[in-house]
Amino acid sequence: MTRFRFAPGILLVLAALFAPALTLAASASSDKDAIAALIERERKAFEAHDVDGVMAGYAPGDQLFVFDLVPPREYPSWDAYKKDWQELFAQFSGPIHNTNSELSITVDGSTAYSHYISAGMMTAKDGTTSELTVRITDVYRKIGGKWLIVLEHVSVPVDLATGKPDLLSKP
Repeated sequence: MTRFRFAPGILLVLAALFAPALTLAASASSDKDAIAALIERERKAFEAHDVDGVMAGYAPGDQLFVFDLVPPREYPSWDAYKKDWQELFAQFSGPIHNTNSELSITVDGSTAYSHYISAGMMTAKDGTTSELTVRITDVYRKIGGKWLIVLEHVSVPVDLATGKPDLLSKP
């Protein structure tokens, strides 16, 4: 019976040792949920032609840098990228349908990254539709308690033999 006297003490020591790991795991899970929610809000804002809604997930000012598909391909600030979205919505003023798949999110402290596939169909002013599947990689920082995209890279595979992009590539 004496060998069990120390069981409560051992349990307390084990709990003290593992509590930080459990707290970090719970925090990482809620951070992943927050980032997934940001991506979903951006997707819905994209479909609604809501520039401000799309931009709400990006870091302000020069804290943002984006590599995009269309020229000039580099957007070194929030303002430059917002202008790109405004021009896109002006060109494709009709319905937009978009889905995201294969989402992967990794959180490490106050930095995180994600990658996913985004497939959509956009309708231009003249009624023509364009279908496009892109790969998106985002880097996030927790700024003021909120996850924001600080780096985004949008790409499509390219056939090296022809030099042509594969705009409908599905993994």
